Amino acid sequence: MAASPHSPNSTFRRLRGQHSPAEFAALVRRAAKEIGETVSCDARYIGRVESGEIRCPNYAYERVFRHMFPGRALADLGFSPRESVRGRSAQRDPSSVLTHRSPSSSSAKESDVLRRAFMAGGSATVAAATLSLTLLGDTRRLPSRAGESEADAVEDAVRQIRLLDDRHGADALYRRAAEPLRTAYALLDAGATRQSTEDRLHSGAGELAVSVGWLAHDSGRFDDARSHYAEALATARVARDPGLEAHAFSNMAFLARDCGRSREAVRAAQAGRRAARSLGSPRLLSLLALREAGGWAGLGDRRACEEALTRAHTEFSRGASDADPEWMSFFGQAELESLEARCWSSLGEHARAARHARRAADLQDPHFARNVALYTAELAGDLARAGAPDEAAWAGGRVLDLLAEVQSTRVRSMLSETAGTLVPHQRSPRVGAFLTRHAAV
Repeated sequence: MAASPHSPNSTFRRLRGQHSPAEFAALVRRAAKEIGETVSCDARYIGRVESGEIRCPNYAYERVFRHMFPGRALADLGFSPRESVRGRSAQRDPSSVLTHRSPSSSSAKESDVLRRAFMAGGSATVAAATLSLTLLGDTRRLPSRAGESEADAVEDAVRQIRLLDDRHGADALYRRAAEPLRTAYALLDAGATRQSTEDRLHSGAGELAVSVGWLAHDSGRFDDARSHYAEALATARVARDPGLEAHAFSNMAFLARDCGRSREAVRAAQAGRRAARSLGSPRLLSLLALREAGGWAGLGDRRACEEALTRAHTEFSRGASDADPEWMSFFGQAELESLEARCWSSLGEHARAARHARRAADLQDPHFARNVALYTAELAGDLARAGAPDEAAWAGGRVLDLLAEVQSTRVRSMLSETAGTLVPHQRSPRVGAFLTRHAAV
């Protein structure tokens, strides 16, 4: 039986089985990839479905669910008929889930064409164009008071930015994402029709600020990133949202480490841990411990770094939880290995770092193309510094292959450093070929 507007979707929950929401979301993304569909599914989306908040999925999700569960209609998955939800017509395919207002027929058609071009071609340029057309509309058409549809749009904007960043990196997205961020805060300033909606807007706008901050961070705009993270933290404090506060501090710790402010990284990670204590997410505590370990490593404090790494592994071993924030879908064994690799690299143990970086690259889900490139770039750098130039050149070549799809200033900078380290070994055929190719790119 289909879920009512106020009842949980117990049918869908049974179909999830023993998988955690985050694990099931990964299965959904994998199924989407198999049929050439694009969805930004995460643990929170699964939670919204199972709570009954999402009574009927959009057409993209419907196609993915039908692929995962052949022969089942929407009602068999616990959903309501499409025409019964908000009066939507069953013939209209709302392919652009991030529009703030219904666009004109011509702009809707253009958005759909670009969306399909992105799905087929996958270039970051097309992705950025799609983003600019579909994210939230513009501030000239804001309602006098924000409602549930506006809160939905902000949350979906966050998910779409994360999806595009995972696949293509930040460089082509940062400038495009600034407009929806301004729109989100304009909606927040306009006020909401009810308190629950205003709470969602605060959380969504704050998460959007973190996401845009990350795009700035990954594309080397550190001052912009710092400003966006501070904006997210202020939003979290106003809304008394410990989850958002922990997220902001986590990213601030990461940024501080990349900027060489290691003690600030330690303090931000510890502040994030205090904010996260009440949330019941061991994985979040694990990530914050790894952020702290990175700060200690930057300070050269091996003992404190190892203590933080031990805490990170202990918390991670407790497994995934329904309390894990949706933005942590990237954090699995591969990310843990990568963050530990950076610690050992900072402490000068490059061979040990390379072992962890290799595991990170091998374990990473291909869905996160940017992270595959990042981990492989880390591996190349560690191998070069560990005295394995030919292996480093091989890994560097893999990164160059990935840079055809991924646009990340951070990854390119890491690869340039590796190339500089390998110059003394350029007589090696493999190293020479890599350096020639790198120079051409």
